[in-house]
Amino acid sequence: MIPIQNLYYLLCYAWNRLPSQGEWQHLEASTFHRPLELLTHMLLAGTRRLLQQGLPLGYAEHEEELTELRGRVLLAPTLSRDLLRQGRAVCAYDDLGPNTPFNRLLAGTLEVLGRTRHLSAALRQEVRRLRARFPEELVAAPFTRHELRAVRRLRLPGQEGFLLNICDLIYRTALPDTDTEGRTRFHDFRRDETLMAGIFERFVRNFYRLEQRRYRVLSETISWQAEAERPEDLGLLPSMITDTSLESAERKIILDTKYYAAALKPHYDRQRLIAPHLYQLFAYLQNQAPRAGQQLEGVLLYPAAAHEAYLRYTLGGFPMRVVTIDLNQPWPGIAADLLGLVA
Repeated sequence: MIPIQNLYYLLCYAWNRLPSQGEWQHLEASTFHRPLELLTHMLLAGTRRLLQQGLPLGYAEHEEELTELRGRVLLAPTLSRDLLRQGRAVCAYDDLGPNTPFNRLLAGTLEVLGRTRHLSAALRQEVRRLRARFPEELVAAPFTRHELRAVRRLRLPGQEGFLLNICDLIYRTALPDTDTEGRTRFHDFRRDETLMAGIFERFVRNFYRLEQRRYRVLSETISWQAEAERPEDLGLLPSMITDTSLESAERKIILDTKYYAAALKPHYDRQRLIAPHLYQLFAYLQNQAPRAGQQLEGVLLYPAAAHEAYLRYTLGGFPMRVVTIDLNQPWPGIAADLLGLVA
């Protein structure tokens, strides 16, 4: 199980944000027993910064009965209520204020956290105090998948995007509490291999983007070196998209991350590498077209759990490694191991 402090680093890099030294010092001085406590701390710290800078404002449409015309007159409700004879009309107008979709979602997330019993009473109180600092006219949005998707489509940058990622992960770990109306219980997402696989992949890719300058880092689509009698048949081939490609003039590394409990699995009375993982990476290498003078190699990277591994092969003329990284060690060791992997 990844320690909470290391989980903080994984999330920061996965969301393309360098870890904050101040937050790290607070983490070292605190004891978090559940990932939800960590996420709440990160949400509180980020929201405080946002409030200090001033909540982002946006235009929201209002609909109201008015004695003076403003914006657009909505004829259907105006006529159905017989308002014209009263010198009134229903108008729709845009008003600049804090009721943006993001601000409303943030407030809704804080309200859910302020009620859950999965946080200590002191932390819930801290959440409620921060929620009370929002403008009174700001209406919290329901904490639902629909609201999250609507805000996701806005492609928010910077601090807002980072806070949205936290809200999204909190939602993905939330389950309705059938015993208590209006409350939510949360599960430990470190046990969710599918969710953690995505976090681990983005963590590794963004770590290399932010922490080294030798390689250009990207996720790329590799074209099949294939021919077909009918050109349209080529479109039926599955996509080949790398998790992480690191490229310099003289070297290209295709690094595939696999969030599995072990790099080896039992096969009869022996341990074996996981065949589909090896086949996938080999297919990437076979269909890649390196530049002149560029060495092409592959790496399969697993988090260390049951077994540690550092295996070297040459397959089809390509150097290939199968490596595990210990995510339970102190963070400086993790960073050093990742940099050493591509040195």
